[in-house]
Amino acid sequence: MSLVEKIPCTIVTGFLGAGKTTLVRHLIENANGRRLAIIVNEFGDIGFDGSFLAACGIEGCQDEDIVELANGCICCTVADDFVPALNKLLDRADPPEHILIETSGLALPKPLVQAFQWPAIRSRVTVDGVIAVIDGPAVAAGFFADDPAASAAQRTDDASVDHDNPLEEVFEDQLLCADLVVMNKADLLDAAGRAKVRAEVQAHLPRAVKMVESEHGRLDPRVILGLGAAAEDDLDARPSHHGEGEDHDHDDFDSVALPVSAAATAEDLAIRVARAAETPGVLRIKGFAEVTGKPMRLVVQGVGTRIAHHYDRPWKGTEARDGRLVVIGLKGFDQGAVAAALAG
Repeated sequence: MSLVEKIPCTIVTGFLGAGKTTLVRHLIENANGRRLAIIVNEFGDIGFDGSFLAACGIEGCQDEDIVELANGCICCTVADDFVPALNKLLDRADPPEHILIETSGLALPKPLVQAFQWPAIRSRVTVDGVIAVIDGPAVAAGFFADDPAASAAQRTDDASVDHDNPLEEVFEDQLLCADLVVMNKADLLDAAGRAKVRAEVQAHLPRAVKMVESEHGRLDPRVILGLGAAAEDDLDARPSHHGEGEDHDHDDFDSVALPVSAAATAEDLAIRVARAAETPGVLRIKGFAEVTGKPMRLVVQGVGTRIAHHYDRPWKGTEARDGRLVVIGLKGFDQGAVAAALAG
């Protein structure tokens, strides 16, 4: 089977809260009749993004087009979860014309790209491109604060030196594998801030990679789809902190799902979430909740201490209105303090 006959797959990677799901949803909304399927991965055992996409109500987007893998980072579960899920989509009577793969915010993309060399799928699919979505304001604020030049100098002097900042390591691995970098939330930055982000990203990249800016993940699908990178044949140009076959785990991070009682108002819940986000080590909070007297489900998302919320859809008649938030943070963050803050 020639390259043009293979089904193209686009890997959307990026750190927690960068806007990957929003970008994927925008691509679905603007598919213009193209049959898309989505594999979405979550860190931890509780899914969120898959249900967010499944509830989108977009014409032509059916439940069977969205496969959610919520058993840990996809880079660690390629054989057990990803390849079977991909084959299930490919074996459909009406296989998708393009597959979007949204990794968890803590996943390393290179092991996923390497999986496309496996004989079981190599003749059927190709990696059309790896898209690294970055949170522009987070980068500008020094969220991934290690100095790449200083770290490189330290490693030259002492080969045993590795990154002390686990956030920087994941962030850099995602950039190193990219065919395109999307600076999301660019509308929250001035010209100097955007220039700072570009310089920071370029400092991590050993090769020329195009960067585009977006607001709320809105980009013309033609910018994202159809890159023709065949990334699985270009692995040497995509260095990683973890060599092929090397064990990779996420012991630096914890995840917990916490129940949330109905809030009197959306603003009241946002205040509680903001208080929880101030707990040292908390990186990401996301989930659904009920607002008393409201027929719509409230989506709440926090990146660092930036909190956003909106109503996404009506509660279904038979659906339990059980609010639940997923909290991801550095290993050992005070889950009790987070739970207490969310309780109000």
